[in-house]
Amino acid sequence: MPVTVLEWALLVLAGVGAGLSGSIAGLASLVSYPALLATGLPPVTANVTNTVALVLTSVGSVSASRPELSGQGRRLLPLVAGGVLGGAAGAGLLLVTPAEAFERLVPVLIGAAALAIVLQRPPRELAAEGARRHGRRDPWWLAAGTALVAVYGGYFGAAAGVLLLALFLLGTGEGLPRSNAFKNVVLGVANAVAAVGFVVLAPVVWSAVLPLALGCLAGGRLGPRVVRRAPQALLRRLIGLAGLGLAVVLALDAYR
Repeated sequence: MPVTVLEWALLVLAGVGAGLSGSIAGLASLVSYPALLATGLPPVTANVTNTVALVLTSVGSVSASRPELSGQGRRLLPLVAGGVLGGAAGAGLLLVTPAEAFERLVPVLIGAAALAIVLQRPPRELAAEGARRHGRRDPWWLAAGTALVAVYGGYFGAAAGVLLLALFLLGTGEGLPRSNAFKNVVLGVANAVAAVGFVVLAPVVWSAVLPLALGCLAGGRLGPRVVRRAPQALLRRLIGLAGLGLAVVLALDAYR
């Protein structure tokens, strides 16, 4: 399905917005998924195409996190394994979900993700609590929790980064920079595994992937600069409220 010049421009702008919102609040799909729907893609195809396009943002974020990841290879192995298994399971779950059922479920997922953004405790507070609880080894439940979040990431993914970051802050006892680096790796792996499955088994609209991916790369690079200068808590709340509004609009369309 080819996209028009106007749709191509819309997807580039949506990609920039997705990169920015992902950097600020971990909710990139809040912008990119509706933009794909606006081009006329059905919900499941839009979600599949969105997952493939967002893989490139993880490549950039992981490469930028190399200092925090140095010497953490052995520690990351069970978390990455959880990301691989969860991402594959989430992708498989999406492929067997009837299109109508997925369309009805999406407003619930976006609404829950937006609430997670609005109600999330500050990362520094989570890191302080994790440091108080943490022992010498990561807790046994960390890999299992990672796999569960990765299932959601492979299935739809909105706010999966928020959930993973909170999980790692509480479970590893590390501060925000290293926990965020762990999140980048695991979410990137989960998305990549899901994307491979979608490329092989699902209808990916490549004419939409390219402009969206280009925009995401640009937005991802701009995101950290915006975060440094803007009131992050306010931006998170605004993005979360916008997500709740989007959930209502999609629910009205899906349940009418």
